[in-house]
Amino acid sequence: MKYLHHTRVAVNRDGVIGRRDFLRGISAASLAAGVVGWKDVVSLRADELRSRGMACILLFMRGGPSQFETFSPKLGSEGETKAIDTAVSGIQISANLPQMATMMNDVALVRSMTTKEGNHPRAVYLMHTGYAPTASVKFPAIGAICAKHLPNPKCELPAFVRIGDRASDGGGGLLGVEFDAFTMPSAQATPSNTALPTDQDRYRKRLDLLSKLEQPYSASGAAKEVTGHQRLYEKASRMVTSSQMQAFQIDKEPDALRDAYGRTEFGSACLLARRLVEAGVTFVEVASNGWDTHDDNFDRTSKLCGQIDQPFAQLLKDLKQRGMLEKTLVVWMGEFGRTPKVNPRGGRDHFPRAFNVALAGGGVRGGQVIGRTNDAGDDVTERPVSVQDLFQTFCKSLAIDAKLENMSSIGRPIKIVDGGKPVDELFG
Repeated sequence: MKYLHHTRVAVNRDGVIGRRDFLRGISAASLAAGVVGWKDVVSLRADELRSRGMACILLFMRGGPSQFETFSPKLGSEGETKAIDTAVSGIQISANLPQMATMMNDVALVRSMTTKEGNHPRAVYLMHTGYAPTASVKFPAIGAICAKHLPNPKCELPAFVRIGDRASDGGGGLLGVEFDAFTMPSAQATPSNTALPTDQDRYRKRLDLLSKLEQPYSASGAAKEVTGHQRLYEKASRMVTSSQMQAFQIDKEPDALRDAYGRTEFGSACLLARRLVEAGVTFVEVASNGWDTHDDNFDRTSKLCGQIDQPFAQLLKDLKQRGMLEKTLVVWMGEFGRTPKVNPRGGRDHFPRAFNVALAGGGVRGGQVIGRTNDAGDDVTERPVSVQDLFQTFCKSLAIDAKLENMSSIGRPIKIVDGGKPVDELFG
């Protein structure tokens, strides 16, 4: 180990300075000498993160999936819950998820998620941003955070894509509209309005004209709005003129693989998510709707699980076979869980006190369960995990500094995650 010019910069046996060691060294020496500024250090750190090629796929079960009929069956709870063994001895999940049972070696379950937010819109926002909604600050979604800190500079597609969700809970927020999600109502059709109405040369001339037309408005005091608008147009133009648009065409996949995912909305969306991540997209969210089972919980949940079981399992298999799982964090979750007690309509009601999340890839060690509830499933008795803990875990997996601050419109610094600690056991 050698040191360079009295700074603590490690040089390996081949005489190459490690990037991380270089950053550590210049932060102490070069900054003191005034040679390199903090902005340069931050830029280098950002480049280092981007070069790692990390990505995240969020499978969001909108409505609040029952933990009992998914990944946390409880014999002490009311109802018709049935459990099955999995590929990991000692871990059982719902009989509704037979394909996922075979993948448990790659999946870690957190069965002790707990919040106090039982209102759908507020809970969805919380689970997307790590913050409860407020009137004064628009917090960015984890997808927007990833789009800002982990974009692939070689990817000409949007860094944050949402598929199948009817809402945009927690978009770019205080980061700006350029980090909002690119939304697709369905994966079974290519994005609308992405075909050029004319040839590329004439298209560029139209963009130049638009820029000139916006200059007077910008000079009148709307420079921020115009800049944001132009950035959106630049990103959209880069996208629609790119050959990478082929990533949206799932019909290019072999029939056997499409069948393996299932030719359903959710199956197609999971396949598209893999294609997008493979093309360099940083964050893809896939939504499954209809999990608000206040009535007929058991039949409805069984059908819903039937829609996600095969695609979820195949997504993990596909990522693993392609060598992508280690650098792709896959998260399955909803906004809260359901009550242990069954109501008179045969349903389960909102229950944020104790529910579950499933994670795979991104350095997460599969084949384990974190946390526990009591026999009735109505209270966490071991290793409670808060939303802040969960977001700290996301950041650890993706190598994002959770302490980084972004400035709100009122001049208030906002940390990516305020409080909490990573669930380190997931990476053990």
